[in-house]
Amino acid sequence: MNSERKVKLAPSLIAADWSRPLDVINELAQAGCEWLHWDAMDGHFVPNLTLGPMFLAALRPHSELHFDAHLMLENSGDYIDGFLEAGADSISVHVEGNPHLHRLIGRIKEGGALAGAVLNPATPVELLDAILPELDYVLVMSVNPGFSGQKFLPVAADKMAKLRRMRDEQNLQFLIQVDGGMSPETARVAVRAGADVLVCGASSVFIAGQPLTQSVHAMRQAIEAALQDEVEVTR
Repeated sequence: MNSERKVKLAPSLIAADWSRPLDVINELAQAGCEWLHWDAMDGHFVPNLTLGPMFLAALRPHSELHFDAHLMLENSGDYIDGFLEAGADSISVHVEGNPHLHRLIGRIKEGGALAGAVLNPATPVELLDAILPELDYVLVMSVNPGFSGQKFLPVAADKMAKLRRMRDEQNLQFLIQVDGGMSPETARVAVRAGADVLVCGASSVFIAGQPLTQSVHAMRQAIEAALQDEVEVTR
């Protein structure tokens, strides 16, 4: 096993049972998940309407998990303070639609949270060249954002591998996060490409009729297998 790399699971509440969110969060924590992913959508930037900062704030006192907010919103800057006040530990904003990305990243970090930039599937990683040293993480979308349950797009693996090379070459420390189409099979692909945080949804953790602990265990096994693959390659 590669003991140097620690890959985190970040289940996304968009795919959870919304009738009992606190129970779900507690079950995920007991299963060993480290992050909880909050997909904030406004029905304009992406074609769906989901979680706002009030929902995060309501659950924040009841969990010690890392709350990770992904802002898929027009005018993301208008909502950063709300998510910071609600207790987000990390906030990511899209490259697309945010011409003043550097300013937004600075505001997130000044607010005490980790700051991330998000790349849609058709957006090249080169657009991050000027700001990469300022980022705590990069979120690579492996589906077109808006809905849970989509299939993993292979182009995401190439982008993660490129980001990993850029990180090594520039001696940077940012994490690589991936979101979309995660399953035990695609998790192995993502981890081998360089992913450090896997956002998990309907294809991996929140599977109808399957206990969360069983789903999380299957993802952990896939991660460990991918890390072992890395060890074998480097021997």
